[in-house]
Amino acid sequence: MKPPRDRFSARGRLPSTARWPGLLASASSGRPMLPLLPPILALLAPSAAAQGTSIKFSIDWKSPTVSHLDTLHNFPITEGDVLVPGAPPALGTNPRPTIDASGQMLSLAQYGACVGHPGGTPCEIELDALSDGQDEQFTTGPNGIMPAGGGTPGTDHKRLWFSVDEYARGIVVLAPPHPMVSTEGFPPPPAAFEASADIFAAPDLPAGPLPPGAVVPNNGGVLDGNGLPSSNGFAYPGLGLIEPNQPSPPANPGDNVDALDIGAPLTPGTTVYLSLDSPFVDPLTNLPNTGSAHSNGFVGGDVLATVFPGGALTLFAGAQALGLDRVPPPLGGPDSDDLDALILWDNGNHTFQPSQTPYDWVNGATDMVIFSVRRGSAVIGKPDSIFGIPICEGDLLTTPLPAALGGLSPFPGIFIAAENLGLFTARGVVGAFSDELDAADYVKHARFDCNQNGVEDAIDIANGASSDTNKNGIPDECEDKVVEFCWCPAGSSPCGNTSATTGCANSTGAGALLAWTGGTVNVPADDFVLNATHLPNNVSGILYMGPVPRPALIFYDGLRCVGTPNYRYPLLNSGTTGSLTFGPGLIAHSNTSFPLGGHIDPGEAWYFQCWYRDGSGPCGTGSNLTNVVRVEFQP
Repeated sequence: MKPPRDRFSARGRLPSTARWPGLLASASSGRPMLPLLPPILALLAPSAAAQGTSIKFSIDWKSPTVSHLDTLHNFPITEGDVLVPGAPPALGTNPRPTIDASGQMLSLAQYGACVGHPGGTPCEIELDALSDGQDEQFTTGPNGIMPAGGGTPGTDHKRLWFSVDEYARGIVVLAPPHPMVSTEGFPPPPAAFEASADIFAAPDLPAGPLPPGAVVPNNGGVLDGNGLPSSNGFAYPGLGLIEPNQPSPPANPGDNVDALDIGAPLTPGTTVYLSLDSPFVDPLTNLPNTGSAHSNGFVGGDVLATVFPGGALTLFAGAQALGLDRVPPPLGGPDSDDLDALILWDNGNHTFQPSQTPYDWVNGATDMVIFSVRRGSAVIGKPDSIFGIPICEGDLLTTPLPAALGGLSPFPGIFIAAENLGLFTARGVVGAFSDELDAADYVKHARFDCNQNGVEDAIDIANGASSDTNKNGIPDECEDKVVEFCWCPAGSSPCGNTSATTGCANSTGAGALLAWTGGTVNVPADDFVLNATHLPNNVSGILYMGPVPRPALIFYDGLRCVGTPNYRYPLLNSGTTGSLTFGPGLIAHSNTSFPLGGHIDPGEAWYFQCWYRDGSGPCGTGSNLTNVVRVEFQP
C-alpha cells in the first residue's frame, strides 16, 4: 500500500440515523422526531457501540444528562431509554451515551409526552432494571466466581457488577484492599460523590447464600462515569456521564446509573426483561418516585417482558411471587416494594417458574431471578426467608424459600448480603438507611484485562496486585507491549509548534495524543483500543499503521514516524469532543480489508499514527499528526 495521500478520502461515516432509521430529523424544523414504529422493524442494524458484547444501562430521572442529545442520533435522552456508551469506554473524556433502545421501543406508555423533559423533573417512564434473560447463572461448581489472580485465559471468571446511588458510602476497610465505593461515595471520608455514575465489581465471592460477614468487604471500579481520575487517584474507562453527583434534590448535578445489562446487543425478536418504578415517597429525599409501573398498569415489584422492539409489555414474574408486596397495609400492600436491580436467567419457556431453593435453576427446572429493592420499600427490615435477618437496600435477594423447605418468612431470601459487596448497611436499625444497590449483572470474563489474569485492570491496580506508576489505568506489566514515541521536541517541529509529550501543537494550542486506552494486546480478543485526544473539534482523521518505524519526517504541521508500507483505517470525525476512538476490531478489519501484508498476526509489532485535518493549524498546511504507538501483539 502507498503511504497516506495528501488529501483525505471523501468517504465519511454513515449518517446519524444508521442505528435506528426511525430516529429522523424533521425536514421543517431539523429537530429529531420520535422513533417511528413499525416502519423501522425491517431496517434495524446494530450500532458500532453495540457490536459484540454490549454494555447497556439507564440513568434515573434526576440525572442532568436527561434531555441532552445522544451521540449517534442527536435525540433527547430520557430515563426510559436503554443506553450504550457513545464510544468504547476509555480513559479521559468520553462522548455522551447513545440511545440503543428508546422507551417507545420498550412500549412505555408515557414516552412521547416525556421526551425532552429536563433532568430533575420526574416523568412516568423511569426504567429501574434491565436484563436480556440470559445473564450468567450463579453456580456452585468450578465455573462460579473465580478468585482474583487465579484461572487460565479463556476460562470462566465470573464477577458481580453493580451500581449504587449518590448516597452510598461503602464500608471503610483500614487494610488493603480498600473497597472503591468507600472512596468514591458519600462522605465521610472523602467527599468524592462519584459513586453513582460508576459501575463496580465484587471479586472473590464464594457460592451463596452469603450472610453478612461471609467474606472481607471488597469491590473495585470497573467503569467510571466520566473516565477522568477521581479524588482517590485511580482512573478507569468512562461511560460519558456527568460526575460528581453531590445530592441536591430534586435535580442532581451528576448522573445515576439505574439499570445495567452486559450481554448481546438488542436485536429484533429479543425478549427484554425489565422493571419499572413504584410511586411511594423516598424516605431519605422526601421525593415521590415516578410511578412509571403504575402508568403502565403494573407495580414496581413486577418483572415485565417485551419482545423488542415495540412488543406489548407483559407480566413475567409478579411481585407477590418474588416475595414482594406481602407486608400488609397500612405499612405495605400493593406497590409498596420496588424492584431495583435484576439478574435473570430464563429457562427458555418464557413462563416464570420461581426457584424453590438456590441453584435449582442450574438444571433448567426453574428461572433464576436475583434482585434488590429500593430504599423505602415496605419489605426492608423484614426477616428474609433464608437467614431470618432484616432485609436491606443493598442485599441481593432471591425468591422466597418455601416453609416446607425451611423458609423462615414469606419474604425474599438474602442470596448475597450487602456487606459482602463492601456496601454499608444499617441492618436492623429503625429509621437508618443502607447503601442502595441500583443495578447489577453477573459477568463472565473480565472486560478490561490486559494481563489476562481474569481480573479487571482497575481492580488489580486498586488492590495492589498491579502497579500503575503513570496513573493511566493500565497495569505497568502490560505497557512493555505498548510504547508511545514520536514526540515533537524543540528543533524538530515544523514551525516551532513543539510539544514534548504529544504530537506537534495544533490549533487548540496543544498537541494531539494517541494512546492505548482499553482492551488487550491479545490477537484472539481483538479488543485493543486507541484513542486520539486534543484534536480540533469536528475534523476528519484517519488511523494508519505500518510494520516499521522511520526517523521523524516533517509532514504538514506534524512529524511522521511510521515507515512504509502503510495501511489506512476508515475516516472518522472528531466531533464536539475533539477525539477519535479506534477499536475494538482493529485486527478483524486489518485481516478482512487489507492485503496479506497488512494482516495483524501474533508476535508482530505494528506502528500506529493518526493523521487529521487542522485548517487553522499553526504552520498553515491544513493537517497534523499525533505521536506514534508501537504495539506488540500477543497470541
